[in-house]
Amino acid sequence: MELPKFLLGDNTDFPEDIFIIHLDYPRFIINLKDDEVEIMEEAEDLDEAELNEEMEALIVLANEFYDREVQRYEE
Repeated sequence: MELPKFLLGDNTDFPEDIFIIHLDYPRFIINLKDDEVEIMEEAEDLDEAELNEEMEALIVLANEFYDREVQRYEE
């Protein structure tokens, strides 16, 4: 099965929160309410500087994904 790179998620226990789940390595979840990032696995092949750089780029992509999805819902 081919999985998407990002998913949108919500939960009625957190009615004000919208989550973006990144399913590729490194797996993480962003809470768009406060931009908090929870990394789901340790990045073993990257040092801290590389991980920070990679995460910054992935967070930009995640926000672009969210904007695209919202625009598609509005259409």
